Formats: sequence, C-alpha cells, structure tokens
Amino acid sequence: MKVAVLGAGAIGAYVGAALHRAGVEVHLIARGEHLAVMRKSGVRVLSPRGDFTAHPNTTDDPREIGPVDHVFLGLKANSYAAAGEMIKPLLHETTSIVAAQNGIPWWYFHRLPGPYEGYRIESVDPGGAVTAALPLDRAIGCVVYAATEIEEPGVIRHLEGTRFSIGEPSGELSPRCVELSEAMIAGDLKCPVEADLRHDIWVKLMGNVAFNPISALTRATMAGICRHRSTREVVVTMMRETVDVARRVGCDPRISIERRLAGAERAGEHKTSTLQDLEKGKPLELDVLLAAVVELADLTGASVPTLRAVHAVTDLLDEQVRLVASA
Repeated sequence: MKVAVLGAGAIGAYVGAALHRAGVEVHLIARGEHLAVMRKSGVRVLSPRGDFTAHPNTTDDPREIGPVDHVFLGLKANSYAAAGEMIKPLLHETTSIVAAQNGIPWWYFHRLPGPYEGYRIESVDPGGAVTAALPLDRAIGCVVYAATEIEEPGVIRHLEGTRFSIGEPSGELSPRCVELSEAMIAGDLKCPVEADLRHDIWVKLMGNVAFNPISALTRATMAGICRHRSTREVVVTMMRETVDVARRVGCDPRISIERRLAGAERAGEHKTSTLQDLEKGKPLELDVLLAAVVELADLTGASVPTLRAVHAVTDLLDEQVRLVASA
C-alpha cells in the first residue's frame, strides 16, 4: 500500500508516522520548518502510549510522489477547494481520498437515499469547488477522535485518543476501507469501518457546533465554557437545535446531551482548534461546523435561532481575522 498525507500537520503527521511504523509506504506533504525538520530527523511522536520516531518520505511537491492508493487529507476543510492541483499528481484510477475533517463533509448527501440525495451544501461546497477538487466517488469519510498538537517542528504531541472511524458514503463495507482499516490498526490505531459514519459525524458535531465558536468568542477552554452556567445553557440549546436538524435529514444521534457535555468537561482546559486558529491569526473553520447546520435548517424548515445568532457573530469575527491577515 502507498499512502500520501497531504497536510502533514498534527493529525496528518501522527497518522503518517503510525502507518509507516506498520510497514506502509508513506509520503508526507508539508512545508516550512516543520518539513525541514521531518526531512532531517523524521517524525517524533510523544505519546502516553509510548514515544517513537518514524522516517517516512517527506516533500512539498506531490509530483515527486506520483499516484498512491490513498490520499489522507490533514488539511482544514476550508482549504479543500484549493487542493485540487496538489492532489492530481497523486491519483490513479482507484485512489481514495480520506478526509479527516470536523463538521459536515462535502460528500454528505452523496449516495444517501432519501429526499435530499445528491444535494450540494453550498456553505461546505461553494459552487461545487470542493467536489471539483475532490471527486465524490473517491471520498472516504473519517471522523477523528484523537487529540494531537505540533509541540515543535517535527515533534507531534499525542494527547489522547487513537480512534479514526472511517466509512463509505454509501455505507458499504468496501475493500478499500477494509484495506485502510487494517493498515491503521497495524500502526496501533483504532480504525473501525462504520456502516453509518454520518451518525459519528453528528455525535462529534454536537460538541464542535457549540464549543468551537463559543471558545473563539470568549477565549475560554472547553471546561471553562461548561463551568460557566450561562454559556453551558447556550451549549445545551445549540446541541438541541443541532439534533433536531440531524433528525430532519435522517440521522438520530444516539447520545444524550448530558453525556456529550460530560465528555467535553473531561477534556479539561483544552483549547478548541477554532480558538487555536484564532490565536494564530488563521481563518476560522466554521463553515462546515456551523454555517452548514444553519443551511440544513433552512433546507428542512428547522428553527435554530441560537445557532443562527452565534453563526452571525462568529462569521463577522472570521471576516475581521481575514482582514487583519491580508493587511
């Protein structure tokens, strides 16, 4: 098996190092000082499960790699539309694209029987730009339950979790999913192939839809948001609205809101990825987390006043971040 990791940041480099340890031919695509250190010294993983160092091939040019069996995307979802030219050299006839993203994916209604089959979510796939870059038939979904961070260039700190649930948009148990799952498991990761990955998507989104934007607005950690009575109530309301939208598009998340809150509290003083992006002056990845749910509410007739209000203010915040970054 040959795998390319496009966007070998905290999650991408961790997965690439694990697959390389399992004997897979891995190619990491990165840039800057992080790439330079990985080229020289490999990927050093610091983990409560045991530290290790892997030495996969590293490059900033996908043309040096050529076609692979699987492309693992470690990019932010708001970078997908621009990734087409980087991905093209990596594709052969059956190459899969494994999108490890939070939120609603561009492929969500692809091969999903029901009234919305084939619907393109504009906030996720504006003008079909993501579908043009990442063809739907190549997509394998991936929900990440691992927490990692780049401690310093070339060094990945694995904080918790090793589960990467994957699945076909059609729900079938495909040979390509089984192949990838077996390789991930051989690399000491958990990688179940789910017949209904959309359920996992909504369960994780119940947290992301609330904690990510609120953390950006308040600069608070997940535990801090839970401790504050008023923001905790806002989180509960946003989760309820999100579950209503999920049910209207045919998915019933089988987890209580209190249990989802308890999981967030256990994360402790953890900064969400959106807050980390804000502190670094990066664009906020909120289209797939929040705008998409509001769009689906409009599609299905759901009432989501709290989601709509939080989306409005965080959208303005994102505009300000982008203005500063472009100045």
